Amino acid sequence: MLLPSLQLLTPKTPTPLYLKFRTSHRENIRYLKAIGIIDPNAKPRNLPSPQTVDQVLATINFLKSKGIHDQDFSRLASLCPQLFSTNFDTSEIEPVFDFLITDLHASVAESRGLVVNCPDLLFSNAEYCLRPTLEYLRALGVEKLNEPSKQKAFLLNTRVEKLKVKIRFLRSIGFRYEEAASFCARMPAIFGYNIDDNLRPKYEFLVGEMERSLEELKEFPQYFGFSLHKRIAPRHWHLKQRNVRIKLNRMLLWGDERFYSKWK
Repeated sequence: MLLPSLQLLTPKTPTPLYLKFRTSHRENIRYLKAIGIIDPNAKPRNLPSPQTVDQVLATINFLKSKGIHDQDFSRLASLCPQLFSTNFDTSEIEPVFDFLITDLHASVAESRGLVVNCPDLLFSNAEYCLRPTLEYLRALGVEKLNEPSKQKAFLLNTRVEKLKVKIRFLRSIGFRYEEAASFCARMPAIFGYNIDDNLRPKYEFLVGEMERSLEELKEFPQYFGFSLHKRIAPRHWHLKQRNVRIKLNRMLLWGDERFYSKWK
């Protein structure tokens, strides 16, 4: 690992510095400070050795060959410091980049976005974790999995069994398998929601307090994306006091000003 005293900080210099062949140790140290790998205020006695710097630079050059930018390294180093350890071998993560390009059909820019949004992707086994997840999500009908968003990145890094838990929950409340698959494809964010703290309370409020049908939920899967205590319940009580009943999408999608001015 890099010396313990080295702290991974966000670089203060916005202008990237580019490596040249046979640069001096001092220039390499300056570069690593500029991109946030080394604390800019580190004392000379706490700086890494030339051998350590060479190892770190080899990793950096590999990542840059895969589309990673200078401004990304501070985040990668902060979330995955093992990337820049002295015993790290880039061959460990090369299969992940191959998976992103070959299996996911992501562009270099899209691959970069997915990795930066979820650096842990780099340490997932492509054959036994990422490919099964990709195949399962595609079978459900989830689209645009190469989109370089945080949601899609974390979704790709979710194991199949964890995904199946959400399908089983939907089946338990009355969905057929095909309906559950379609529901998740339309609302993939559901895979990131906790069942006991999020999905089940919202469902119970929907059918119990709001006296809504399962069919209404099927029509509007985005219902699960709204806060129960900050949006769903307050608006329900507001409408109930006025003896008003409207569709879920009108109840929840409208902004506060429009909603509360409509039903004063």
